[in-house]
Amino acid sequence: MIRASLAALALSCSFAAFAVAAAEDADPYLWLEDIEGKKPLDWVKKENAATDKLIVGRPGFEPDRKRAREILDDERQIAMPGEVMGDRVTNFWRDAANPRGLWRQSPLDAWLAGKPVWTTLIDVDALGKAEKQSWVWHGADCLAPEYTRCLVSLSPGGTDADIVREWDRTTKGFVDGGFTLPQAKNSVTWENADALLVATDYGEGSMTASGYPRIVKRWKRGTPLSAAETVAEGEHEDVGMNVFALMDGDRRWPMISRGKTFYTADIKLPNIDASRYISTIVPDTASVRDVIDGQLVIFLSQDWAGIPAGSLVSLSLEDMSADRKVPIVTAMTPTKAQAIEDVAATENILWVKALDDVEGKLFALRRDSATGKWSQKEVPVAANATVTIAGTVGERDLALVTAETMLMPPTLYAASETATPQPVQSLPATFDARDMSVEKRFATSKDGTKIPYFLVRKKGAMGPVPALVHAYGGFRAAQTPGYLTGQPYRAGPLGLFWVEDGNAYVLANIRGGGEYGPAWHQAALREKRQNSFDDLHAVAEDLVKTGVSAKGKIAISGRSNGGVLVGAAMTQRPDLYGAVISGSPIKDMKRYDKMLAGASWVAEYGDPDVPEDWAFLSKYSPYQNVRKGTKYPPIFLYLSTKDDRVHPGHARKYAARLQEYGNTVYYHEYIEGGHSVGADHAEDAVRAAMLHAFLLRELVEKK
Repeated sequence: MIRASLAALALSCSFAAFAVAAAEDADPYLWLEDIEGKKPLDWVKKENAATDKLIVGRPGFEPDRKRAREILDDERQIAMPGEVMGDRVTNFWRDAANPRGLWRQSPLDAWLAGKPVWTTLIDVDALGKAEKQSWVWHGADCLAPEYTRCLVSLSPGGTDADIVREWDRTTKGFVDGGFTLPQAKNSVTWENADALLVATDYGEGSMTASGYPRIVKRWKRGTPLSAAETVAEGEHEDVGMNVFALMDGDRRWPMISRGKTFYTADIKLPNIDASRYISTIVPDTASVRDVIDGQLVIFLSQDWAGIPAGSLVSLSLEDMSADRKVPIVTAMTPTKAQAIEDVAATENILWVKALDDVEGKLFALRRDSATGKWSQKEVPVAANATVTIAGTVGERDLALVTAETMLMPPTLYAASETATPQPVQSLPATFDARDMSVEKRFATSKDGTKIPYFLVRKKGAMGPVPALVHAYGGFRAAQTPGYLTGQPYRAGPLGLFWVEDGNAYVLANIRGGGEYGPAWHQAALREKRQNSFDDLHAVAEDLVKTGVSAKGKIAISGRSNGGVLVGAAMTQRPDLYGAVISGSPIKDMKRYDKMLAGASWVAEYGDPDVPEDWAFLSKYSPYQNVRKGTKYPPIFLYLSTKDDRVHPGHARKYAARLQEYGNTVYYHEYIEGGHSVGADHAEDAVRAAMLHAFLLRELVEKK
C-alpha cells in the first residue's frame, strides 16, 4: 500500500514536471510570470532603463512632467464630497504637499457655500512615515447614523489587497483593541456597532479560484477573528463573496452578495428577526443600486417579469425579509438612446444619472407610498455634458453632481428636484480652449452599427494630422468625455498636450461598454468580441475617410481590458495604426484565467480550457497572434509590479515576444501603484510626459 502510494506520487510528480516543461516549450517567456523573481526583475530594470534613455533626456520631457504635475496638484481642484455625515462632509485631498493624501472634513453648510473649513482626520503621508509603510488610501466606512466609528482601509503600495483598522472620528485615532483585519482582498461592513460581516482570507480553502474570499463570517467585538461565526459560503469556482450595507433613513440593511460569475450574483438579506441571511427574488443577473422608502432598487441586465433589460425595479425589503410575496414595480425604463449609469437615494428622491447618446442627463424619481408607483422628472444640469453623481445630502434631498465637457472644466452642483442647480465649486480653466473644438461623430462598423466618438482638435484644422484614439470596450464600462486635462484615463493631461500640438484626440464609444445599456455590452461578449475590435477599426478608418488623419498616423490607447483591445487591433491591422499605448494590459488569453484575478473574467471573455471557447479566443489573443515577419506599430507598455489584479506577466511576455521578432517596444514598469499604476500624482505626471514623448517620436518626428 505504501509502495503503491509512493509510486503514484512519483508518477504524479513526473507528470507535473512534464506539464511544466511542455508549457515552457510552448511559451518560452513563461519565466516572466514570476512577479518578484530576480531574473524577471532584472529584465524589467533593463527595459525601464532603455525606455528612460530614449525618453527622459528629451528637450520637452521635463517641461511636460512639470506642467502635468502642476495641473494634477492644482490646489484649485474641486474638493469632491466623500460622504455626508450628519452636518459634516468628508473629502480625500491630494496635492504637492500631500502626495498620498489627506482625509478631512468640513461643516456641510460651509462646504455647500463654497467656503469649506477643513479639519484633517488622517494624514496618509504622515501615517505612512510613522509606520514605515507606503500606504495608499482605500477609503473609510463610518457607521451611520452617528459616524463615530470607521473602518479604514489602507493598501501597501496600491495593491487591491489592503488592511482594515477601526478608527474613532472623535479621538482621531485608531481604536486600541478594535477591529483589525490583516492584508487580504477584504470585504467588510458594519452589521451593527459591535459586529462586522467579514469576507477575507481565513486560510486554506477559504478563497475562490479568482483569489477572492469565499466565506462570510460575523465577527463580534471583543472576540478573536478565529471565533467568528460563518453566515454564508460560496463555491470555489465562484468569483467571490462581497458584503455591504445600505441605509434607509436610520435603518441599516446589511447584505451579502455571492458573486457566481462576474455578471451573476445571489443577494441575501437579514430575515425578519435578523437571526440569519436568506435568499431573495432578486435575479442573479441584476445588480443592487440603493434602498429608499422601504424598497430595494435593482438594475436589470436582462428582461425580467415582463420588464425590459436596462430598467430600474423596486422590491419591498420587508416582504423579502419576511419571505412573503413581493410586488415587482418598474421605477424607470430608459429610451433606446439612453442607458442608466448611476443611482443614488436621498430621503425622498431616487436620483438617476443616465446617458443619452453618451451625453449625461439627471432624473429625480419619486415613489407614491399609497400606490407604489414611480414618477420621474428630468433635472437640467448642463447641456451636452458629462454628468456624474458625486454624492447626496440625504435629509435635504440634494444630489451633488458634476458637469463637464472636454473643453469645459467641471463644476460641482447641489441639485434639488424643483430649483435650479446651485454651483458649489468650479475648477478654473487650466488651458485656453478658445481655438479648440469638440464634435460628436458616428462611424459605421463592419456590421452596420453606428459607433459614436468624440473628436477634439484645433478649430479650422486642416488634416490629415496625427490622431490619438482612446477606447475600452468591455465590462459594461461606458467611456464618457471629461475635461481634457484628465484624458485619457491614468495618463493625466496627455490629451491636452496632444491637441495643443495641433493633433487630434478621440474618445471612442465602442461596443462592450455600457453606453447604450446591457445590449451594447452583450454585443461584444465572449464569441462576439471581434465586434469591439471592428468598432475601433471603423473609428480609425472614419478618421482617414474624413481627412482628419491618415493610415500609419493613428495611435490607439487602452488600459486593462483596453490592453486586449489595442493588442488585438495592432495584430489585426498593423497597416492602420502608427503607435500603440497599452496600460496594465491583458495580453495572453490562453493563460489569463490562471493569473491573479483572471478567473473572475471568464464570463466576459470565455474559458480558454474549453475547446469551443479557445476557438474564438485564439483568433484574437494578442500574445498568440504576434507573427514573425510582420512589422507592428511601436508600442508603449506601462504597468505596475504591484498590480494584483492584472498580472504583470501579460505585458512582460508581450514585450519580449514583439522584441524577439524585431519590433519596437517602449516599456515602463512602476514598482508601486497597483492596477491603477499611479500611487501618486508624481508618477501620473511622469507617465503623461513619457507618453507624450513617445507619440511625438513615433507619429510626428518619424517620417
